[in-house]
Amino acid sequence: MSVVDLRSDTVTKPTPAMRRVMADAEVGDDVYGEDPSVNRLQEYVADLLGQEAALFVPSGTMANQIAIHCHTQPGDELICEAQSHILDYEMGGAAALSGVSARPLAGEAGVITAAQIAAAIRPPVYYFPRTRLVVLENTHNLAGGTVWPLPEIQKIRDLAVSTSLRMHLDGARLWNACVAGGLAPSQYAGLFDSVSVCFSKGLGAPVGSALVGSQEFIAAARRCRKRFGGGMRALEHNRDRLAEDHAHAAQLAQALAEMPGLRVDLARVQTNIVMIDVIDPKREAAAISAALKLEGVWVSSAGIRRLRAVTHYEITAGDLARTLEVFRRVLKD
Repeated sequence: MSVVDLRSDTVTKPTPAMRRVMADAEVGDDVYGEDPSVNRLQEYVADLLGQEAALFVPSGTMANQIAIHCHTQPGDELICEAQSHILDYEMGGAAALSGVSARPLAGEAGVITAAQIAAAIRPPVYYFPRTRLVVLENTHNLAGGTVWPLPEIQKIRDLAVSTSLRMHLDGARLWNACVAGGLAPSQYAGLFDSVSVCFSKGLGAPVGSALVGSQEFIAAARRCRKRFGGGMRALEHNRDRLAEDHAHAAQLAQALAEMPGLRVDLARVQTNIVMIDVIDPKREAAAISAALKLEGVWVSSAGIRRLRAVTHYEITAGDLARTLEVFRRVLKD
């Protein structure tokens, strides 16, 4: 039985063209800065995001944690949205690796405002932690792939400049935000001191992320990467076709929203992530997910009464039709 895998866009595999590039790639030792493929990738990403330099790392979590480590000192505090990836899915890395605590703020559709951040900045009293860093996530995973409005980021940037805060963007799905909003990556990245981007979410790369920033910042990040054990001996594909994934997500969301026992906030389906609330009090997300899996449709359980489906380039129109058919059958049973 074939599988329709909607658990995440990280399940995408390299296309044949990408595999040919891998097979023919010039390789060297990246720790010594001698891998020409990695060097070209870093230059390409830095230019794409309008930053001075970039560093290739194995994962988005490592990119985020390197950024936190380089922007802060032990005992500092960072501000983030309450359902951020760095808070929920990076194993307490900020505290464990950098001695930094997090001050989460409840956002609307994953977005926190400059006014919220201003109110959360600690006063300069010696017994308070020092507020040092703001971390934003675009698109916001747990809010359903929602896109940050650029004007609000500009307001936060103005606040950060006036209060000497650093800003980091967890841009694991920044490519989706750019396609959905019609903006260049540099328009977002230019408002941050550092940005992480991911190659394995929706683009088909088997591994890898990049961290971008100033030359000085990336030099410090390279030292930190070595300390964290991220030296590797190792993007141009699939960014332009992400709009197709967004369209598939919208179709899936609309159809699921019409099914009894389910609810989908269509306004939040802005990119390729669909969050599905189970409103039937007799059903739980894990049971529905398990029943779907038995029929070859894989989705993630994102809570007791919430499912998550993520479209990507391997999901076809036929897969969507089959997914909806299986959903109807499972809900009926």
